[in-house]
Amino acid sequence: MNTLATRTITINDTTLRDGEQTAGVAFADEEKLSIARALDQAGVPEMEIGIPAMGPREIDLIRAIVGLGLKARTMVWARMCESDLTAAVSCGADIVHLSIPVSDIQIERKLGRNRDWVLDAIYRHVRFGRTLGSQISVGFEDASRADADFLLCAAQAAQQAGAIRLRYADTLGVLDPFTTFERIAQLRAAVDLDIEMHAHDDLGLATANTLAAVRAGATHVSTTVNGLGERAGNAPLEEVVMALRHLHGVECGVATDTLPQISALVAKASGRPVAAGKSIVGAAVFTHESGIHVDGLLKDPSNYEGFDPAELGRSHRTVLGKHSGAHAVRHGYEQIGIELREDDAGELLGRIRQHVSATKSPPEREDLLRFYREALAIGLNEVGI
Repeated sequence: MNTLATRTITINDTTLRDGEQTAGVAFADEEKLSIARALDQAGVPEMEIGIPAMGPREIDLIRAIVGLGLKARTMVWARMCESDLTAAVSCGADIVHLSIPVSDIQIERKLGRNRDWVLDAIYRHVRFGRTLGSQISVGFEDASRADADFLLCAAQAAQQAGAIRLRYADTLGVLDPFTTFERIAQLRAAVDLDIEMHAHDDLGLATANTLAAVRAGATHVSTTVNGLGERAGNAPLEEVVMALRHLHGVECGVATDTLPQISALVAKASGRPVAAGKSIVGAAVFTHESGIHVDGLLKDPSNYEGFDPAELGRSHRTVLGKHSGAHAVRHGYEQIGIELREDDAGELLGRIRQHVSATKSPPEREDLLRFYREALAIGLNEVGI
């Protein structure tokens, strides 16, 4: 029995916070409101919506998002200091997330502090946040490079002070799934708090590390639409949701048929187009050309599709190209009302391959008709008609 399927895994989408921290990305106010509405309508249960310490304009926008009356719980991000905390509390979000470095390199070279100062800061600010009536999540920045024993001490300090959640941040994206599993399992054994995995994609492992964290006991996962985020980005919402469903039988409550539309919305707002081959939401990921693949697909889609694209409101399509076979050519011509003989398919395939090599694009309907007329004319000439 897959025990993961019986657990609740909560998506905390941070497109509006960490996604907007992508270099060069700045959402307009209405864009942030539209993205928040779209995520909420899709069933995303939590979203991190901004950084109050950025100033009054950001606070006003955060309050506007909170004021939308979303079903999703809202979170705001703050550093582990009193000024950030009070600004965050003033926004009215459901959760205040307080972040603090826990690796020695960042404690010493970024903060100019020591481990004892970090533990004291966690204890004081979490307690203070609670006296202000807030639910507090504690973020461990650069947790993946922290001393393991110190990280557990920090986690226990957060729990004793009354935090509701810990966020394990692989800030530089340096973990692999095996190490992620070990680290989260250690944390899970040490505290009773919810644990959120926040994975970055510097080595292309953000989704894999997120899944490993879930297997080890994480209850929440950070995502961003299209994988936006600092440097190489974060674990993509669309990948995590679909991978949890198909690999582990876990439903996150997200309407997957809305994911392509949300992807397009965020791509436009961020000015970051989605690559054609981007998993789940890329324009070409359900497009088939190879002769072997098309033949198998036409016989039964499950031969070459791991899941039905209809789950995403999409469908597969075939294109004719350099790697097509005669079966695909006959099928392509059937789609435009022409039934080919086997010999005809071979002749036309040569023309299709020449076209693709010259133009770097598959033939359109008019191209196929032209190829057919040219091939037919040659055939008539050969028999002297």
